[in-house]
Amino acid sequence: MTEPLRVTWVQPEDLVGHELRQATEDGRDATPPATTWQAAGGPAAPPHAGASTPPAPPHLRALALTLLAELAELPTPLAALEPTALPEIVRACGDALPGPAPEADGTDVHAPSTTAPPSAPRGVTDATAARGSGGRPPVSGRGGTGEKHARLRTHQLHAAWLGRAVGCLLGKPVEKLPLPAIRALARATGNWPLTTWFTARGLPSELAAAHPWNRRSAANSLAENIDGMPEDDDLNYPLLNVLLLRRYGRGFRTADVARLWLDELPAGRTFTAERVAYRNLLSGIEPPDTARHHNPFREWIGAAIRADVHGWAHPGDPASAAAQAHRDAALTHTANGVYGAMFVAGTIAAAGGGADVHVSLRSGLTVVPPRSRLAAAVRDAIATARAHQDFDTVVDRLHTAHGHYHWVHAIPNAALLAAALTHADGDFTGSICRAVSGGWDTDSNGATAGSVAGLLAGHPDRLPERWTAPLKNRLATSVVGFDGIGFDELARLTQEALRP
Repeated sequence: MTEPLRVTWVQPEDLVGHELRQATEDGRDATPPATTWQAAGGPAAPPHAGASTPPAPPHLRALALTLLAELAELPTPLAALEPTALPEIVRACGDALPGPAPEADGTDVHAPSTTAPPSAPRGVTDATAARGSGGRPPVSGRGGTGEKHARLRTHQLHAAWLGRAVGCLLGKPVEKLPLPAIRALARATGNWPLTTWFTARGLPSELAAAHPWNRRSAANSLAENIDGMPEDDDLNYPLLNVLLLRRYGRGFRTADVARLWLDELPAGRTFTAERVAYRNLLSGIEPPDTARHHNPFREWIGAAIRADVHGWAHPGDPASAAAQAHRDAALTHTANGVYGAMFVAGTIAAAGGGADVHVSLRSGLTVVPPRSRLAAAVRDAIATARAHQDFDTVVDRLHTAHGHYHWVHAIPNAALLAAALTHADGDFTGSICRAVSGGWDTDSNGATAGSVAGLLAGHPDRLPERWTAPLKNRLATSVVGFDGIGFDELARLTQEALRP
């Protein structure tokens, strides 16, 4: 007898639990629908899985749809501080960003800001930089070598792609595991603080049984079985954005992102907010409503893992990078989910313009509404990373502050990313190991930390061979035309796509 099909991330009875949690986080009073759901025997949202089992009975599924509609009508007290529309974000940031491109025009009208001195990334002033991170870093900062070009060179992109893949692969076997489990597994094999790949060699059987590796990744992401870079959505989405720029140019519209996904992205390779948006498209719902309709994952990390290419497209210009990332993110996310993508794009743009890791992070913060929860979390994370030499202490404080969020939410993961890059001073190994060792969305945080640190390194030869050699210059993907591609060839194709 075959196992019944249970599609994840779209079941109404699961979406209600996640939306009730989202309502608590964004300040809506969801007491009446929560009481109704609990009285009817509705389940809480699954903490880790994408769908609960067994399926809810028909009457409970019908009630779930009714409650989702009611929750969508509740006013959001944080809306003024955490807008989603780009013009409102621009105003919240003090007009640091360029305005949105006209939807009817295919040209890129995101002109670089000219408010900063020539020595700073465009869009960043001394005042905004200090406000973004709490002052000057106590260390010199990796990167900032002064290599500035209108477009990133192939070797820079090669290093960034390799860094993204390595960091992602490091985090894959422990994705979904709680922080104590990650620490226990690494300590048991003499790998704590984390300095190299996870391994099952020498792991006590009782510990392996108590904390099993991620089931999809255990066969291809441990030290003893890595054989090239396996498929992961943290690599698929940047690949798709290379295709996006090749097909539509930098002036793409959110609707163009949707068209590309329908043409090139298998629905089964989407998760959380992306899967809901994909389903909404197939139901005839158009952007940006695709990000809002029955989508309780709209402030999760998904848009942030798509943002690298937007930063690469605008080296030295965080504002334009963030505006471009916004048009991508608006398909699937709102508010802090969008800010996560804009923060990553702005940070990467600054790093590509020659800034060191600390200036890059401050630059990323200037394109995020300063009174938003994500901006506050990142600022606090940077300050915490500066205040403590022991990174475990930093992580413990972050988990105390943000542990009430889902482990895939944009806010805790952005905070951890910023803390890891700050504490490691942009060093490649230090950055990816700290990002992964902090838990939550381990492969996504490792990927973005690796991308930033790889770009700061500036050349693939500057990345330790013990990290890059197991990738064997080979990437697996379901994105048509890219399966098996080498990272050197991918860097060349990316540079071609980035041409204005």
